[in-house]
Amino acid sequence: MYIIVVGGGEVGYHLAKILLNDGHEVLVIEQKADVCERLTEELGSVVYRGDGCEAATLDHVGTGRADMLVAVTDGDEDNLVACQVAKHKFNVPRTIARIRNPNNEDIFKTLGVDATVSSTNIILAHIEQQLPSHPLIPLLKLQSGSLEVVEAKIPPDSKLVGKKIGDFRLPKGSAVLLVISKEKGPKMPTPDTVIEAEDEVMAVTEAENEEAIRAMLSGK
Repeated sequence: MYIIVVGGGEVGYHLAKILLNDGHEVLVIEQKADVCERLTEELGSVVYRGDGCEAATLDHVGTGRADMLVAVTDGDEDNLVACQVAKHKFNVPRTIARIRNPNNEDIFKTLGVDATVSSTNIILAHIEQQLPSHPLIPLLKLQSGSLEVVEAKIPPDSKLVGKKIGDFRLPKGSAVLLVISKEKGPKMPTPDTVIEAEDEVMAVTEAENEEAIRAMLSGK
């Protein structure tokens, strides 16, 4: 795959290095001369000095044949513009943007960015996983944005403990994918699967049902 990485900071450098090691064709676009010089010493001739937000730059580096563009600069606005230009002017099939402000996620999705990565949300998910007040952890938003894969740990005082999956009604558009028991390990659920305390339940649900799933799985 031909993958363009916009931004030559720490994230861009390590991403490019991994992709190159995996055998992909990679080009890193970076504006700062000193950064470009350092990257060239580390990565070779896969670095281009320019503005990844400008159509002229993207045209020069052959964005029209790119399979993916990943924008990982320190600026959310720059990442958004780079992805939009790649998507709408050069028809790049897949665009991914780093976002520093998680409140921008919906804007990016609305404006056509295929996927976003927020370090804030990743860290928050790990924190929430340790908090009993946040039993539901979003794991993945599917490409359409209308479905989410979520995980919940069943608290000992949940009303669901001892019940079969077939005994309770999930919100519309939801399904249990996997039940991970502390003692028995992972298992594919059936309607007869009994929920036990401390089980980890993975489910797919429509995004609008997240609160309903949260209330049901907490079982209080």
